[in-house]
Amino acid sequence: AMADPSSFASPACCLTRHLHLRCRADFSARALRGTAALTARAEREALRRLVLDTRDVQVFKVTVNGQDAQFAFGEKHSFKGTPLEITFPNELRRGQEAIVEISFESSPQSSALQWLTPEQTSGKKHPFLFSQCQATHCRAIFPCQDTPAVKLTYYAEISVPKELVALMSANRDGEVPDPEDSTHKIYRFSQNVPIPCYLFALVVGALESRKIGPRTLVWAEKELVDKSAYEFSEAEAMLKTAEDLAGPYVWGQYDLLVLPPSFPYGGMENPCLTFVTPTLLAGDRSLSNVIAHEISHSWTGNLVTNKTWEHFWLNEGHTVYLERRIGGRLFGEQFRHFQALGGWRELQNTINTLGDKNPVTNLVINLDEIDPDVAYSSVPYEKGFALLFYLEQLLGGPDVFIGFLKAYVQQFAYKSIVTEDWKKFLYSYFKDKVDVLDKVDWNSWFHAPGMPPVKPTYDMTLSNACIALSQRWIQAKESDLGSFSSADLKEMSSHQLIEFLALLLLEAPLPLSHVQRMQEVYDFNAINNSEIRFRWLRLCIRSKWEEAIPLALKMATDQGRMKFTRPLFRDLYSFDKSRDLAVKTFLEHRASMHPVTSMLVGKDLKQDQ
Repeated sequence: AMADPSSFASPACCLTRHLHLRCRADFSARALRGTAALTARAEREALRRLVLDTRDVQVFKVTVNGQDAQFAFGEKHSFKGTPLEITFPNELRRGQEAIVEISFESSPQSSALQWLTPEQTSGKKHPFLFSQCQATHCRAIFPCQDTPAVKLTYYAEISVPKELVALMSANRDGEVPDPEDSTHKIYRFSQNVPIPCYLFALVVGALESRKIGPRTLVWAEKELVDKSAYEFSEAEAMLKTAEDLAGPYVWGQYDLLVLPPSFPYGGMENPCLTFVTPTLLAGDRSLSNVIAHEISHSWTGNLVTNKTWEHFWLNEGHTVYLERRIGGRLFGEQFRHFQALGGWRELQNTINTLGDKNPVTNLVINLDEIDPDVAYSSVPYEKGFALLFYLEQLLGGPDVFIGFLKAYVQQFAYKSIVTEDWKKFLYSYFKDKVDVLDKVDWNSWFHAPGMPPVKPTYDMTLSNACIALSQRWIQAKESDLGSFSSADLKEMSSHQLIEFLALLLLEAPLPLSHVQRMQEVYDFNAINNSEIRFRWLRLCIRSKWEEAIPLALKMATDQGRMKFTRPLFRDLYSFDKSRDLAVKTFLEHRASMHPVTSMLVGKDLKQDQ
């Protein structure tokens, strides 16, 4: 078995198979404290020790099958944290199980948790807590084998202030008063499908729910719950389509949770409870592809899982492929091709930013001494998707290829795999087309940086209008600016507006007079759709429009989705007129930002301590 460079655990020696977590959320101390009881199984004879991942976690006591056990922390690593070595009182035989119970407390600085003050919430009355464990942050809550190579079931009992609600990546199993504290109640949760640690998730806040489907509640603060119920009402149609494409949904409930604006991602596929950013609340359901994406992870990622983060494209490439298949079913095949081409442009944009010789632009990357959060980009999503879309076209079209995807999910469900496992299965499934597969430049697709060796074919129907309008602006002389009017946009969807702006961002910056005229005729400043606003403000800053500086800073700090916040801060830092203000604004906001966002923006702005 290949070792995981991002973890200290040795699953080949000992496997954790179940977790029973009992803990209390202490908002005044900003700590989770309690016990994590791990059921560990020896994978070899005469096992004397278990090594777990931790980062900034205190450990007070360890017992093995109720007996006190010795434990010691190893040397601290800059981003992997500190290994915790537990010595068993008696050695285990191969196949023997033991319950390892650890009394722990998380740090207020835990990279997995954001503790929000009441002022940082919509309701302004109650504090709020959420976790984000992907990729390697579960170890910053409690000691665990924090590698996607290991899957476990869990049961949890979480004590929280009784006016708040706790939710987890699990099915809800009731609530009871806390016998030890009359101001608290205990929420119980059960996850009976084995999951990797990065899918462990917890949220505590003043949350309400609305039922939007037979297996779906939307959870949010009361100020946002109705808007969220409207925005995500397609969830059941998407779930049914996904089941038709990929096989039965095995997780029971599929709930959605809208987080406060500092949530660092568009969505996180926590089982039974997808977490999403409030920046999806456009009012017209136009950003619901993120929901299709998180739903798709219920098969690719959560059932079939990358064994290490070096093979992250197995999670994300297949999930983007399924997300776009769902979009194709619901909105037509031309729309799927339009989204696919948008993804290719997003990949071009990312590779322009990272550099086409940068090894993190490989599909399969090497994470020796590289923090997965630093390596994270759109490459595993969009280069991964491009490979699958190319193979779909090579091997006989969408109906043929979905057969492969369904069989792949069935073959590797409940397992963790690497790229070689995927490729072997592809060859065995298409054994009559080996000659076609052998023509694929696998080495370049997997192991070369930059753009892929081949570009798939795309239906251009919905893209042509975006290309034509962007070309008009690129080619316009000063004297042509009068030819533009609001009528230019009247036939365009919000998806096409996003694409129009994305195309302009791939080119050299427009003259300042052009973006000023664009604002006059299109009034993009008035648009609150986050994807449109983000690209528009980047366009303005790149064209050195000083009036856009406060708007860009506001968007970079009003929300914390890294897809928006990092490029906005980077562009503001690159513009001499806004550099100092960007740094000053970041330093003012740093303490209230999500820990991972603050670390990465700090690196981008050369402020990392």
